[in-house]
Amino acid sequence: MIQRIQTVYLFVALVLTALCLCLPVAGFEPEGMGSDSVMYNLWMTLPDGMRCWSPWPLFAILILSCPICVFAIFSYKNRKTQAKLCMLCLLLNIAWVAVYAVMFYLKAGEDGVAELLPVVAGDHDEDL
Repeated sequence: MIQRIQTVYLFVALVLTALCLCLPVAGFEPEGMGSDSVMYNLWMTLPDGMRCWSPWPLFAILILSCPICVFAIFSYKNRKTQAKLCMLCLLLNIAWVAVYAVMFYLKAGEDGVAELLPVVAGDHDEDL
């Protein structure tokens, strides 16, 4: 049944993943300078207004996660398939956090001060 509780959790995970695609995930301020860089999942806005496309792997991981999550919502008739899809979404979200941590660490090391603004969607499936 589509009314099960894991459907609600999967929908919340889908919404949070979609929000993460649109919102900035980090801000970097170089030491001794007033301007800062803002990192999104697809690009980074540099202090001079230019865009750097180095964070594109974050975007790619989330773009893969969204349709898998939608497919998991509608595969409610086959619980084993739904559980496997939930695990795949969870692994993709863990991969996103790992890639994000590496990028954040590398960029914070270059610029000095950084603010961390993550939005992490976790897939939960208590009934499986």
